[in-house]
Amino acid sequence: MSCDLIYLVQGDVSRPQVEATITDENTDAVVDITGATVVMKFRMVGSTTLQDTIAGTVTNGAGGVCVFPMTALSMSGEPGNYEGEIQVTFSAGSGGGVQTVYDTLKFRMREDF
Repeated sequence: MSCDLIYLVQGDVSRPQVEATITDENTDAVVDITGATVVMKFRMVGSTTLQDTIAGTVTNGAGGVCVFPMTALSMSGEPGNYEGEIQVTFSAGSGGGVQTVYDTLKFRMREDF
């Protein structure tokens, strides 16, 4: 999974959503996340303190697609550069276990007018 820079505006909580497709880094094949739970840990670049842990929704499990709504907490940070780490917890029916996506999502947040 790779991604470009995602632009956000501080305080916009009613609409921004981040859609991600989980793929296998070695084969580029889509990872089936049917029945899995997904979260994105969100923090400012250079910080070890989490700004937010955002619960995602699997919208197309077989296609590896999930969506993360940007929350009031995640959008209340200072303007600057942020990163997000996606973690997938697979259901027992698909073997269970937790997998963290190696590549981080990159965000830039600017101040609202």
